[in-house]
Amino acid sequence: MFVLGIDPGLTRCGYGLVTRDAESEKPFRAIAAGVIETSPGWAVERRLGQLAGEIEELLDEFRPDAVSVERIFFQSNRSSAVSVAQASGVVIALAQRRDVPTVQYSPNEIKQAVVGHGGATKEQVQAMVARLCGLSKVPRPADAADALAIGLCHLTSQRLVDAIGSRTT
Repeated sequence: MFVLGIDPGLTRCGYGLVTRDAESEKPFRAIAAGVIETSPGWAVERRLGQLAGEIEELLDEFRPDAVSVERIFFQSNRSSAVSVAQASGVVIALAQRRDVPTVQYSPNEIKQAVVGHGGATKEQVQAMVARLCGLSKVPRPADAADALAIGLCHLTSQRLVDAIGSRTT
């Protein structure tokens, strides 16, 4: 199973493709990771269009079995929440148009799945991503490492789904 993890954002949108690796001593393998950047000086419409085009390219190139997206969680910064929600909506819509199952996970669910506790720091999550995937160093930029963590969250959650037969939200 290949999972495309997405750390949504309009200025910086992280992506990471991960899979289980039965052939290695490491449980998972990172296939690709990076960041899609749009210019803050551009109109929102142009930025969303660029993001959509690059996400379409990723979906076409990698043909993931699932897409996992970090669920938006903001307590105070409304302007950031709007742009992250727009980016997230673009990703979810494009995945759905290709009939790719899409699941959203909260930051705490991602931390719990990757590190073992929902209060983990970003640095702990990123270090565990490198360790789980057998990488010699933490992926950079941070948005790419975060996207890999989101994909890993789905893979570890999927094992539970397989074991119990269904997912409840």
